[in-house]
Amino acid sequence: MAYKYEPKGPVARVIHEFEETMIALLMGLMTLVTFINVILRYAFNSQLIWGLELTLILFAWLVLFGISYGFKTTAHLGVDVLINAVPRKARIAIGITAGLLSILYAVLLLKGAWDYWAPFAGFDATTGRWFPTGFANSRDQGWYETEQIPIPFAKEWLEANFNMGEAYEKMPRLVPYFILPFGMLLMLVRLIQATARLFTGEAESIIVSHEAEDAVEEAGAALKKEV
Repeated sequence: MAYKYEPKGPVARVIHEFEETMIALLMGLMTLVTFINVILRYAFNSQLIWGLELTLILFAWLVLFGISYGFKTTAHLGVDVLINAVPRKARIAIGITAGLLSILYAVLLLKGAWDYWAPFAGFDATTGRWFPTGFANSRDQGWYETEQIPIPFAKEWLEANFNMGEAYEKMPRLVPYFILPFGMLLMLVRLIQATARLFTGEAESIIVSHEAEDAVEEAGAALKKEV
């Protein structure tokens, strides 16, 4: 049984539209920056010096932001040949086990993402090797900047809150790196929701092969026509 996500309620619809808008915006900005750089390079022998770095950051945001969206809409592909060969109850049990293990993995990723990002924002990383046991006295690294990307907005606010009033010449790394804890938190939330659907019987797995389903439907439709 394939699960198709449908937002329930106005809040869910707003969040869903925001996520889809963000994904489209990130893809559009990547395309636009790359296109402008190609035109500048071949037509004017020039370039946006920060174009490549920005494109890499946008791609990272797209991937990390899209992971949670994929779990929400059951868009992630997986090998389900053996899973589909067992009875429905066994499929659900395997799916729940996979979901719980994925939640555990997401917790570990969230801890690592926070510990990496926190010093760049002047916050403390957590203690504990696997799970947070407290907060360490981390060295403030809020002054670290990107290589070339300028600050398009909120420059004074960033300087006052994250760099003790000192001026930034380029965008601080805390801004692009923010997607690490945010994306991992979103992934954790979506995995919990996906696993909950397995418990309630709304779905049988946290993955689905849309290409395989489409191929089966097309083959079935063609067979019916021949018959």
